Amino acid sequence: METQIWVTYGVLCLTIVSLYFLTKTLRRKNLNPPPGPKPWPIIGNLNLIGSLPHQSLHELSKKYGPLMQLRFGSANVVVGSSVEMAKIFLKTMDLTFASRPKTAAGKYTTYNYSDITWSPYGPYWRQARKMCLMELFSAKRLESYEYIRAEEMNSLLKELFKSSGKNVLLKDFLSTLSLNVISRMVLGKRYMDDDNENSVVSPDEFKKMLDELFLLNGVLNIGDMIPYIGFLDLQGYVKRMKIVSKKFDKFLEHVIDEHNERRKKTENYVSRDIVDVLLELAEDPGLEVKLERHGVKAFTQV
Repeated sequence: METQIWVTYGVLCLTIVSLYFLTKTLRRKNLNPPPGPKPWPIIGNLNLIGSLPHQSLHELSKKYGPLMQLRFGSANVVVGSSVEMAKIFLKTMDLTFASRPKTAAGKYTTYNYSDITWSPYGPYWRQARKMCLMELFSAKRLESYEYIRAEEMNSLLKELFKSSGKNVLLKDFLSTLSLNVISRMVLGKRYMDDDNENSVVSPDEFKKMLDELFLLNGVLNIGDMIPYIGFLDLQGYVKRMKIVSKKFDKFLEHVIDEHNERRKKTENYVSRDIVDVLLELAEDPGLEVKLERHGVKAFTQV
């Protein structure tokens, strides 16, 4: 009985290995892949990517050329490292590469790929692109926010004047300036004021949430590259994504409720910020794909 079991296991292993090499051989016959380093089993070329992936890819491109193929776990990756290659990817073959791969960041931090950054190419993405070009970031709308930029610049100059004679870290002032401009344009008010008693988050927490969101949307998550070990969350990134997404959801729910209440109280209400515009679009029956509440939150977060 024991011998039969071992024979069965042996046949099964041989079958899997044979299928693997057969598939690999057939792929080689049909494809002419770009040059690239030989991948290791399981991890592929992940061993060649350091803590600064863009620098690692740059060094590899010096050896393998402006178009190279790498293997990240079970995913084949083609890297373009020149202006000519960028034009091919982004212009000549833009529709082919319009969709981004489905990763944990898109799933957990953007309401299951509901924003324009992570949503796959299709009716929803095309509608989102049109909304951004025609409504959210049109030249007319950006011009209408000129007074916000002027006010925040004056506020920056006043703060710098108060700090005259002292050493200051200019990047902190510029970061606050950017966040104040963006939050007023998108959310309708500042979220970086220490004396804002009605704010749902403190300025420090708001900054930390944004920093964490930006970081987690740019990390190289091993679980995305080797899906069958994704559940282990070896780097702890997925856990952090879930935590920051809950914080943002609580914050965005408050923002949307606040805007809806203001819109209901005011007759013939005129949209003042981007959240107002998104809520207006969500009520538009003419949209090809209905903009749901989670979609409004996803676009607001972007």
